[in-house]
Amino acid sequence: MIDMNGVAQRAAFLLLYLCLGFSQALTQTHWVASWAASQQLAEPRNSLGPDDLSDATLRQVVHLSIGGAEVRVHLSNRFGKMPLRFTSVHIARAASAASEKIVAGSDKTLSFSGNSDVTIPAGADYVSDAVPFSVPALSEVAITLHADAFPAEQTGHPGSRATSYLAHGDLVAATEIPNSKKIEHWYFIAGIDVHAVPGVASVVALGDSITDGHGATTDGNDRWPDVLAKRLESSRPKKSIAVLNEGIGGNRLLHDGTGPNALARFDHDVLAQAGVRYLIVLEGINDIGTLTRDADVPDAEHEALVHRMIAAYEQIITRARTDGIKVIGATILPFVGSGYYHPGQKTEDDREAVNRWIRVPGHFDAVVDFDKVTRDPEHPDRLLPAFDSGDHLHPSPAGYRAMADAVPVSLLDLK
Repeated sequence: MIDMNGVAQRAAFLLLYLCLGFSQALTQTHWVASWAASQQLAEPRNSLGPDDLSDATLRQVVHLSIGGAEVRVHLSNRFGKMPLRFTSVHIARAASAASEKIVAGSDKTLSFSGNSDVTIPAGADYVSDAVPFSVPALSEVAITLHADAFPAEQTGHPGSRATSYLAHGDLVAATEIPNSKKIEHWYFIAGIDVHAVPGVASVVALGDSITDGHGATTDGNDRWPDVLAKRLESSRPKKSIAVLNEGIGGNRLLHDGTGPNALARFDHDVLAQAGVRYLIVLEGINDIGTLTRDADVPDAEHEALVHRMIAAYEQIITRARTDGIKVIGATILPFVGSGYYHPGQKTEDDREAVNRWIRVPGHFDAVVDFDKVTRDPEHPDRLLPAFDSGDHLHPSPAGYRAMADAVPVSLLDLK
């Protein structure tokens, strides 16, 4: 005989279990990346020196886009050949963007699966446990690492446009690190996520040195993604959008340079970012420039380059849309007059051909015409002098501000 009471009890327990699981799913933390930096193998000229590698504390200051009451930190040994151990990692409010000082009482110890030390396997990234840490939008945060031994080859982001501070001994909790060595690079830090309310999302700016901020002010946070983050915060206070700068100097669509090519780093730098919903793609100037940097090439090679660049854009669009990410294409800025690439007419023709494709409706979900915004109306193959950093390739802070102002806020409401 079937015990109907027992069946009913088991059914009730099952229903309760499912309801609890559903409730927990609904209340899961909504993480959104607030700051990120593309990782690469630091070149010898940008690496920590032999005297910097042992028993060292490294304090690095980053600028958040959106704020939150809880954070987690991403560390990276992505280009390391050996496991990398940090004896301790701390996070604190920075006193300013240009100081190694932290705000007294703000320091927090980060843990990793409950431990204060962490060993990151070669080729891997690591995410800290969540820690209560209240930070407002557009604020400075200091991440401080200590290691008994840093590797000779370091994963990091050389184009930080921010000052880091190195000293010997374990000083991770120190309010000040006097007499520290100043270094304008980031090492081993890849991102900070914040606990955000539902509906908050991020936009990734995928690009080269123009996105990375060559020509911007050191410690000034005036790259175009920084200015865009400030605009978004002031114009959309009830529905924040984080802005993630995933630019690498010298980056290309089709070949590795000082870092992996855009397609090779796409999974890490775009798809893996917490809360990403939008992507702005500004890539290609280095592909075009390097084709004839050393010598002219036949017309067929120009045509092949344009075709391959367009195919790379199509790959980015396809992969982003598969993950529900809206893709905004940005036209390539003019660079005639650059002594680095010394472009001729055929190179300019390549740029114009690529920009025509970017502008065609239906290729990208939307377009930001950075070319139109930054060019000299009297000489459209050149940067407007007021927006030129001086090398005729990279914008000045005024140029970066004009680029950020050219991004319609409405584009980040794409359905």
